[in-house]
Amino acid sequence: MQQTPPQIPPETPPRDTFTLTPPPIPAPAPPNSKEPADPALFEEIKLDFPITPGPCGPTWESIKQNYPGEPAWWRDAKFGVFVHWGPQASGMSGDWYARKLYMEGTEPYNNHLKNFGHPSEVGYKDVLNQWKAAKWDPKDLTQKFHDAGMRFMMVVGVHHDNFDLWHSRYQPWNSLNIGPKRDMIGEWQREAKKHDMRFGITFHHEYTWWWWATAYEADKAGPKAGVPYDAHLTWADGAGLWWEGYDPRLLYTLDLREYREVAFIPHTRKGIFQDHIDYGKWYATWWARRIQDAVEQYDPDFFYTDGNAAGPFCGVKSGSGLKADAGPRVVADFYNRAHKNHGKIDTIAFIKWVPGNPAIGITRENTFPNEIVSNVMWIGENPIGDWYYAPGYHYDAIMLVRSLLEYASRDGHYACAVPLTPQGDLEPACIQMLSDMGAWMKINGDGIYGSRAWKVFGEGDLVTDPSKPDAAPKLRNMPQGKLEARHAEFQYTTRDFRFTAGEDGAVYAWCMAIPKPGEAITIKSLGTDAKLLDRKIESVTLLGSTAKLQWRQEAAGLDVTMPNDLNGKYAVGVAVRISI
Repeated sequence: MQQTPPQIPPETPPRDTFTLTPPPIPAPAPPNSKEPADPALFEEIKLDFPITPGPCGPTWESIKQNYPGEPAWWRDAKFGVFVHWGPQASGMSGDWYARKLYMEGTEPYNNHLKNFGHPSEVGYKDVLNQWKAAKWDPKDLTQKFHDAGMRFMMVVGVHHDNFDLWHSRYQPWNSLNIGPKRDMIGEWQREAKKHDMRFGITFHHEYTWWWWATAYEADKAGPKAGVPYDAHLTWADGAGLWWEGYDPRLLYTLDLREYREVAFIPHTRKGIFQDHIDYGKWYATWWARRIQDAVEQYDPDFFYTDGNAAGPFCGVKSGSGLKADAGPRVVADFYNRAHKNHGKIDTIAFIKWVPGNPAIGITRENTFPNEIVSNVMWIGENPIGDWYYAPGYHYDAIMLVRSLLEYASRDGHYACAVPLTPQGDLEPACIQMLSDMGAWMKINGDGIYGSRAWKVFGEGDLVTDPSKPDAAPKLRNMPQGKLEARHAEFQYTTRDFRFTAGEDGAVYAWCMAIPKPGEAITIKSLGTDAKLLDRKIESVTLLGSTAKLQWRQEAAGLDVTMPNDLNGKYAVGVAVRISI
């Protein structure tokens, strides 16, 4: 049967002439034979894909000048869920399974051998086909997230694996065509709207074009030594197989192993892939058109692009390979589309780690800043266990409470990545964790939703990091990193506080350890010597308690005696209201 490579479905015509056929690719040079070129020697390429007309031009400066500031809804969201889930959960090997299954001897490789087969015969494309997500119920899951107090949802639209989880007009390797046969982003979006949760889509495919280099490798030893993994297959090889008509190039991109160490280090060396500029331009356009497609179909309140550099396609770190203006063009399109459809720019583009532009939100993965950060919208993010499911994760709501308070006190929002199983449901211990978190939020939400950072983010004992003995002491913080048992077991004291300023005018002091019934605690930042309160204290109450507290403001601090029937869990919130 005569076949033709897949193109954009005729029932969803593109807004331009972009096609899914990449430009000619040079024959690969020997692996590790080239250094990427110095990005300083290359001018930024100006791309020409269309963007929605509006106030923002396709430059970071124009976006900064025309962005009206944080949307009215932003502060109320505050706490959310990161649905960091997709077919890579099938590996039950944590993050980056799709890349690591092609790395001989790693745990994901060994798990893949056991669960699927050898990657020369059963590769990631076949994992996609076998992934059915049979227990995925977005209605039930969204209800659980909402009941946990989460008020925004950010959902992976496409990870580094290049598989779009929506009815994608520009990527035939998508969840409607292959695997679950469902428009997953569409279903999540509808449930988020029903539950009055703000909805965002995350895009992680910027560096996919070099991330897949491992799939072009082969075993170095054993019976399959030298047998290429399945990225070497071509569109024609699919004849008569389940993937007939699907071009592997549109999943695995291209073989870039000629650039030194691209297949062997987590993030490739900085630089430009100088012999693949035409492909890079095509790929950056493809990256952007897919974001525009999802925005057009699902009208998210925000989107997020992953990376660890100053912006997409900037020639360094995750942006290695090309210098192009795809980032500001796609953000300008997003903001202009909101202006056109909503009458105002009421959306947020998060570009991970991009510095210094108040029109662009940022995210902080697994880290807390050392100070209040109020000059930019930002989300702190961390996963339970890892970014994709594996057995044996530790579930405890105290980890979520502590993360939320550490981020909110510094003027950030918090998104917790809650791990869905390969089938799309939650483990029982995870369900209990969410229920416990919801109970805490019902009591303490007044100090979280709509809040801002106060004048200082916290107080407590100053401690030195044992791993950095020469560093200056700082406040005791929960360990940074992915959430594990060590975070639940971390010991704060009743001298450790975090602060938020509630939209009701109160100052909320969060005691990071649970006091004993009748214990007297002292909040130094609320004493007269601290000079942080400019008006008289009117009342002091304990969230979740009707008891009348004994309190006294002294020079050294605000002394508060806990009630004898104290029934707090995880952290205790003290609301301090001052006279007007």
